[in-house]
Amino acid sequence: MSTDAFLADPQELANWLGLPANDVRLLSALRSASRRFRDAVGHVVDLVEDDEIALDGNGRSSVLLPVWPTTAVASVVLDGEELVEGTDYAWSEAGILRRLGCQVWPDKLRCLEVTYSHGWSAIPPGISDVVIEQARAIFSSQPGVKSQAVGGQSVVFEPGVTTAWTKAVERYEVQTGSDT
Repeated sequence: MSTDAFLADPQELANWLGLPANDVRLLSALRSASRRFRDAVGHVVDLVEDDEIALDGNGRSSVLLPVWPTTAVASVVLDGEELVEGTDYAWSEAGILRRLGCQVWPDKLRCLEVTYSHGWSAIPPGISDVVIEQARAIFSSQPGVKSQAVGGQSVVFEPGVTTAWTKAVERYEVQTGSDT
């Protein structure tokens, strides 16, 4: 997972910070916040077409594709045999891959090879908002300084994460398949 694309508009961050959108520190903070979000959720977030993955079967009628939204399923191969959409399986935008005809996926490791497309062509506002928030915190932090006291006031400079960040990560993170 390697991408330097921003998950938010640099101009929006520039508006918050009162700087030009091409400010080098501003862009570095936004790039860092975008990388942190991608790392936290375990995927690139942007639209990925024809991603090839191997999945474990679970002995049930449904398995969960790890990244949603699912925008297309190009192929499903079960133990070397290509299955037919609408006859052997169906899928949903939520990333559910369901076996049809009273069948279940075998309870077997790496028995499924799936080629599918997932992610967003336009980043959802909930992601952009928390990335901007994190970029503002990164921009405002002073590297190497954890706290500073002036007069009777003390300020801590570590850019932690907010509740909104935590909720966004939980919502958009890679799925484990244990919920189906």
